Amino acid sequence: MKTIPILLAPMSALALLAACSSPSDEAAAPEDGDIAADAATDATPTPSATPAQASAKTLTLDGLGGLTIGKPVPAGSSFTAGEGQIGNGCETLSSPDWPGVYAMRTGGVVKRISVSDGSGVTLEEGVGPGSSIEDVRAAFPGFRETPHKYTEGKYLTQPGTDPRLRFETDPDGTVTIVHVGVMPELGYVEGCA
Repeated sequence: MKTIPILLAPMSALALLAACSSPSDEAAAPEDGDIAADAATDATPTPSATPAQASAKTLTLDGLGGLTIGKPVPAGSSFTAGEGQIGNGCETLSSPDWPGVYAMRTGGVVKRISVSDGSGVTLEEGVGPGSSIEDVRAAFPGFRETPHKYTEGKYLTQPGTDPRLRFETDPDGTVTIVHVGVMPELGYVEGCA
């Protein structure tokens, strides 16, 4: 399986999908043990940061479908804010051209992008919604595993502060959502409303 370091993402890049309310516990300041995990993450394989290397249906740490983490939504984009998804300066964006994909915008820039079943979107490594937790562990060793807030599934989160990956699994260990973005937005577990 081909892996390419993602740490090439620009420092100004900032984040990804699901919610603008309170972040999960893991979005808080790192614990002492997390500092070593963060340092070890520099060697963790991650998706390519160069959109030109990926197909249109490939999620990278930079973004997807014309959306770039840390930048405003481009003029003419089909991604727009939906009703009931706007609050406290946070908006959840979707597009009829991208089913199963949504983005989070705060402060006028995209902070997180999320892909779920039906999107047809994967990472360069081939991991995406429908993959197994074992696929994630094999492609991305060193991700932190924590219990899902609402189900018996798990979150697998890449440590660090640059744009990172976060996987959500169901109780059976199947990936349901893949997020790319920056903290704290990457760790949010509820919508913007």
